[in-house]
Amino acid sequence: TASAEKDELGDGGWTLKAGALVLASGGMCAIDEFDKIDEEDRASLHEVMESQSVSIAKAGMVAKFKAKTAIIAAANPKHGRFNQTKNLADQFDIPPSLLSRFDLLFPILDVLDEEKDSKLADHILSSHAAAAAGTLAPGDTDPEVIEKSLLRKYITYARRYVHPVLSDGAKEKIKNFYVELRRLGKNSGSVPITPRYIEGLVRLSEAHAKMRLSNEVEESDAEAAITLTKYVLMKVLTDQETGRIDVDIIATGKARSQVEKIENVLDIIRAKTRDTEAVHIDEVIKDAEATGMDSGLARRVLRELLQKGEIYEKEPGWVSLVSKEN
Repeated sequence: TASAEKDELGDGGWTLKAGALVLASGGMCAIDEFDKIDEEDRASLHEVMESQSVSIAKAGMVAKFKAKTAIIAAANPKHGRFNQTKNLADQFDIPPSLLSRFDLLFPILDVLDEEKDSKLADHILSSHAAAAAGTLAPGDTDPEVIEKSLLRKYITYARRYVHPVLSDGAKEKIKNFYVELRRLGKNSGSVPITPRYIEGLVRLSEAHAKMRLSNEVEESDAEAAITLTKYVLMKVLTDQETGRIDVDIIATGKARSQVEKIENVLDIIRAKTRDTEAVHIDEVIKDAEATGMDSGLARRVLRELLQKGEIYEKEPGWVSLVSKEN
């Protein structure tokens, strides 16, 4: 983002030095190992992704830098690979408040496929052999592949001279998609999409039009943006337990179905401790089973509540709410 450094070669005063996101303003910044960045940088990223700027107050200097930067980030799942039986969003070690600011999320799954594995191995081996011999790899001679220099010029031209504007047809298409998803969410009891996604759809539609060097965002551009968003909704924002699209998976880090189970356990403890100081865990689990919850899940919810400090163990096997007002 930005830092304050002492000028050892000059008069010893402090100077501000722009970081990667500020230097990449107007372009793109690629961040690897995104899940391992420290808390201070995460806080700065919130501002960049929300308001396209970086504020700094260090060494008696207060400044604000422009950072109109597109961010492409790569992160690893918490346990090395994705478990497809669980919600994918739960498996990123990234705060929901930061994860929700990305327009698109693509889980890269390691699927065992002999044909694809063979092609990948051939490509890697051919590239190494070509590099050792000082020749071009087979893929680099493909006439359909655009040369890097030409592609760089194309992107530069599109960024500088093409400024697409939404057409009425594109506006209507995006609006209908948003309203339809909200309607489906109302019927199913989940929240499938929020107004923030409209801004993302607009950005994606404009980018698709810009890629065509068009100054007007047409319906086809909006359709391309909607197709990408649908893919993310199905792959990342679908609750594996209910099969419903639920934006809470990204917005809060938990699907609505999980939140309901946590609230159910809290309600049981609240009711049981209304006239007593604590309730036995087995009694909570028994009541949770009566509402249709699995005993193993009830125990996991209790462990999670203990870890978060919402309940505490008064003595071994007995729990109570930290705040009886909750």
